[in-house]
Amino acid sequence: MSNFGLNRELVLDMVRVTEAAAIACAPLIGKGDEKAADAAAVEAMRIAFNDCAIDGTVVIGEGERDEAPMLYIGEKVGKGGTAVDIALDPLEGTTICARNMPNSLAVLAVAEAGNLLNAPDVYMDKIAVGGGLPEGVVDLDKTPSENVTDVAKALGKKVEDMMVCVLDRPRHAALIEELRGLNCGIKLIGDGDVAAVIETSEPHSAVDLYIGSGGAPEGVLAAAALQCIGGQFQGRLLFRNDDERGRAAKWGITDLNRKYSHDDLVRGDVIFVATGVTDGSMMQGVHNFGDTITTESVVMRASTRTVRRISTEHFVD
Repeated sequence: MSNFGLNRELVLDMVRVTEAAAIACAPLIGKGDEKAADAAAVEAMRIAFNDCAIDGTVVIGEGERDEAPMLYIGEKVGKGGTAVDIALDPLEGTTICARNMPNSLAVLAVAEAGNLLNAPDVYMDKIAVGGGLPEGVVDLDKTPSENVTDVAKALGKKVEDMMVCVLDRPRHAALIEELRGLNCGIKLIGDGDVAAVIETSEPHSAVDLYIGSGGAPEGVLAAAALQCIGGQFQGRLLFRNDDERGRAAKWGITDLNRKYSHDDLVRGDVIFVATGVTDGSMMQGVHNFGDTITTESVVMRASTRTVRRISTEHFVD
């Protein structure tokens, strides 16, 4: 894979950004206030970007400018430097954080300008599988049963031994019923589908396949992670009303039924960073020991195909 010029210094800069967001919202873990936790993470992340040597444009953010006071789509961040696109979610899993459940993250992805899909803040139908499987083994145009059967065959497993991850939502009732009919395992999650997609590529994970609809921004972030570690991802934007279709037109999306391949969502070199807010399958969350605060982050880079885990002690002044 070619290196598009993202320098190594960006890696630690981006880790500091997600660490700042995670630490800022950590005092609100388990407090039941989703909006306050999200606001704390957003503000801290926005401030942290001021120290980064980038000419950054937020292409996946907190929504339209009139909906979000900062980190809105199109906002410029950084103090100048490499021109990059940024996809971010300062608090992926706001409900998870508010309820102190696993896998709440502060997450972002950085690529050279023009290499991340500028997706509107709408729903996306998604399917993802880990690396090392034949290209096209999953396809949104196939039924869930066909996808599970084809992945099982590629993995050399019985269908009943498969584990499929699905967001636990009423809209997925028919999907869950179909999967139950296959007698395969289902891992139902309350939130946090970025971590869930990544889990399909984790070598020691029990999850074989992710299926279902969720936020389009989270879809692009998850695809960015798979760009670094391998895997397949497809997405199709879902529009519930004319307002959402208008948002798509604003960002130049004219084919509303388009099936986006992985390469349509993310291209070239990309850096993906996530810092744990609550403890989860990927990493530990933020822990405050009075004189120190500890964080754990995962950093992935596509051009070098590396995954680094960074544990940090922040000494409290």
